[in-house]
Amino acid sequence: MTSKSIRETRQLAFDYLITASVVESNLNEGEYAIDTDFPEEFADTLSRLEAYNKHLFRPNTYLHKWWARRCGSTFRTILKQFIADPNRRDYYAPKGLEGKIILDPMMGGGTTLHEAIRLGANVIGADIDPIPVVQARASLSPLTIRDLRAAFYIFFEELYSQIGQFFLTECPHCAKEVDSQYTLYGSRKKCSCEEVVQIDQFDLRHEANRTIRIWPNTWIISDKEIEPDGPSKPIRLITRDEKTCRECSQKYQELLDIPYYQRYTPVAIAAVCPEHGFFFRRPNESDLDKIKQADELRASLEFGEIENFTIQNGPKSGDLLKRKLSSYLDLFTSRQLLYLHRAISLLKKYQGPIRLNLALLVSTSLEFNALLCGYKGWARNRPGAIKHVFSHHAYLFPYTAAENNPVNSQRSSGNLQSLFKDRLERGRRWALAPVERKIDQNGKVYLFKIHGEFDGGTEVADQNELKAGNQKHLLIQGNSSHIPVNDESVDFVVTDPPYYDSVQYSDLAAFFRVWLACLLPDEIDWNYDETQSAVATKSNGLDKQYVTMLSGIFKECGRVLKKDSGRMVFTFHHWDPNAWADLTIALKTADFRLVNTYVLFSENPISIHIQNLNAIKHDSILVLTRDEKNAGRAWTEFERIDTSDSETFCRQCAMSLGWLLESNHQPEQIRKIWKHLIQGRN
Repeated sequence: MTSKSIRETRQLAFDYLITASVVESNLNEGEYAIDTDFPEEFADTLSRLEAYNKHLFRPNTYLHKWWARRCGSTFRTILKQFIADPNRRDYYAPKGLEGKIILDPMMGGGTTLHEAIRLGANVIGADIDPIPVVQARASLSPLTIRDLRAAFYIFFEELYSQIGQFFLTECPHCAKEVDSQYTLYGSRKKCSCEEVVQIDQFDLRHEANRTIRIWPNTWIISDKEIEPDGPSKPIRLITRDEKTCRECSQKYQELLDIPYYQRYTPVAIAAVCPEHGFFFRRPNESDLDKIKQADELRASLEFGEIENFTIQNGPKSGDLLKRKLSSYLDLFTSRQLLYLHRAISLLKKYQGPIRLNLALLVSTSLEFNALLCGYKGWARNRPGAIKHVFSHHAYLFPYTAAENNPVNSQRSSGNLQSLFKDRLERGRRWALAPVERKIDQNGKVYLFKIHGEFDGGTEVADQNELKAGNQKHLLIQGNSSHIPVNDESVDFVVTDPPYYDSVQYSDLAAFFRVWLACLLPDEIDWNYDETQSAVATKSNGLDKQYVTMLSGIFKECGRVLKKDSGRMVFTFHHWDPNAWADLTIALKTADFRLVNTYVLFSENPISIHIQNLNAIKHDSILVLTRDEKNAGRAWTEFERIDTSDSETFCRQCAMSLGWLLESNHQPEQIRKIWKHLIQGRN
């Protein structure tokens, strides 16, 4: 498609905006700026900044791991368009939605809730998975930094006193005992004639004037250019590139007949000496004895019913079962299980928001403290960095596994000290005084504090308590096709539906849920039917589940929205015509019609999850209503949708959605039309 035709396509979407624009101060009752106009270029610029480091822009929403989060700046811009006063509609003006009730029926990471509550609205958040609910409860709860910090350091000191000794090592220069930073393990493999230990590479760290490496014959760690003298190890150390035995020509195989933690052996320990600085050392007898002591305690650690940790077969968890891993307990070293056992016990002393926040801190630390963590600390720009469990949104089995020290008294990648500062304390500071990015006339980006806003509020038990006051939140865990909310009582629904065939929402989240159920057993119902999730999963025979569940949720949104003035707005993108067909059918089933649509940048193009995949980098913003007088636009009908450009594709798909919602086509016809429109993507 030529650049000229792309511009012409974009112009089709803008024509209506230009001809239908109104004077902002003359909006009638039940009309909103977003119906006819949207600061697309402005919001797109902000999202391009935020997409690269979302957790730095909205730290209070990133307390715990969740997937597929959208830019907070995008949702702030959307919500601002519902404000009647054009002066308060300015992105950098505080609040403006006081007295409004906003629902997110698929809250996930909680972006809508956080952005709406900052603007003064009362919010309702619902999700079938309990993790989003407890994360929102923790991050929106009123809690001072002083109280949080005091509780954390008492908790940490008690935890350190009980398990810190298992992670101690000695400086090789002065023999001083110090906290280890992490221990690197190699993967044990075998062929018909030998057992070997396989790691990613021999280089452990690249510094300005030297390279620290482990030598394959002696396992000695040094920065010398030639291997130091020393006795050869009986087991050979090899890199991941050596996949076949040189003697018998067989491929090396994993030792699947022993527990997972025994399939790895320690090869290096990293720590910092206050006098001699950072060092690597080969594990000595004392280091190995500490690991052995923890292994001996492993069987005595009581975590409740073993069935609660059983790994269920799923699109991603099936990879664990293939490696003969049947329990989530298997995914941790003995020292890591000891850490979890003591943390669960100590948390019983705490109550309310303090306990909730500390429990989520421990849970989120598991992404950096499991035997599925890799090591990427050899790079100069990432010295000592841990490759977290879900770095690829899947379960990976590292050659060089990194066992973190969660109770290291010094901050380092993924330990409790670091995560408390980054996830809890920084998030709370930001919540007290939220800042946004602003761009001056010269293109320079600077921080702009939004005075008068606060990211938090008061949780209520039912909808009646939302009728008076502002910044209240009602959190609901359950199937959003049945929400305990009154008819025609919600002003706006603003959400981000699940990504059609995305599987990580329930399947990967089980990695955390089994532990949160131990950390917070009475906080929420941790058991739920994952088949009720609005996700198309063909491998589980649930490929029709998406349209069924989404239809029910949209119908419920239509029921609770105010009849004449209610709007539903959400972001959506997908290459698959089936996704757009299901979305169309679900919206038609619920009698929604498209008022307008906009397109914004949404995905980091260098993200490891989408690079080299020709992934969509944009979102369609869809503004919908059930009120006929605010819909009925004559949408453009396309012969084919251009798939060569992400932005054009999203714009044309959204416009085609509008046309199909106005049509009388039946579901099977809609599916055929989408497959015709989007060819080569099914």
